Amino acid sequence: MLIKSFSLMKTSSLFISLRVRLIAIILFTLCSLGKAQSVGKDLETGLTSRGTGLSCDLVYLSDGVDEIKRNTFIYGETYYVNFDGMDGFVREDRRAFPDMQLLIVSDQGDTALLMRDMYADYEEGIDFDPMDLYAEVTVANPIHSGTNYTLHVHIGDKKGVGTFRTSLDFSVVRDERIVLESSDLSCREVYLFSLEDGHTITDGSCGFNETVYFLFEGLEGFSVSSGQVQLGLSMLVRDAEGNIILDEADLFGDARQNYEDVHQQIASSLILTGTQIANPVHYEVRIWDKQGQAWINAATELVVE
Repeated sequence: MLIKSFSLMKTSSLFISLRVRLIAIILFTLCSLGKAQSVGKDLETGLTSRGTGLSCDLVYLSDGVDEIKRNTFIYGETYYVNFDGMDGFVREDRRAFPDMQLLIVSDQGDTALLMRDMYADYEEGIDFDPMDLYAEVTVANPIHSGTNYTLHVHIGDKKGVGTFRTSLDFSVVRDERIVLESSDLSCREVYLFSLEDGHTITDGSCGFNETVYFLFEGLEGFSVSSGQVQLGLSMLVRDAEGNIILDEADLFGDARQNYEDVHQQIASSLILTGTQIANPVHYEVRIWDKQGQAWINAATELVVE
């Protein structure tokens, strides 16, 4: 059974003195500073951190379950900056009062995202033991593929002066599993999305009875008349053995659409029911301008389990 739908949707040097006492004073000062500050960098991801007053046993990236060692992400993907074993907070009744700010800036200097206090809801503090914190980042609109960004995470202490800062240079790319072809039409983003999971599909797999959306954002190139466009949208789905599961010639029919809605998003959805299918499944969507010759076609392979 098949259910389908569509919607718009640094060498350092140290001066060596013969005066032992002076050297001792210099070393003592350096050691004292070392207790107050910590600096770290992951050479694989480029993740850097610096703490003053606040410290952290381990800072790393993850997908929410496993640690990841990369700084390139597929559009729509979610990653986490994990801070395990945070220490140094001024506590009241064993509770700490962290403040976390998240800032993402493009390589052009534009602010893509700013979240000022991600722990604003914890007015009575938290007593996690160990104190493990994290920042969740989803690389989606207003973040875009084909662009480089810098993430800054600043952790502060609402009851003290300690700080811990982390930064990461990362890039966003389009899902290479999606093959895109076009003539005169363009789109800023195209991706697969799972309604049930609420996340972009980036591994090329989905489940039976799962609603999978093929989404197009930022479509441009249509003929526009009085703010309206007239489009065609077809869907083709077939299994690995060549059996046609779905072949819809035009889901829009004679209907006209508002250009702003089309520009914002067009989506087709697919639900495959059952327990067995010949994998991978070919999923293809084509959109064309009925008032011109422009078109765009996106195709991908899905493993349905």
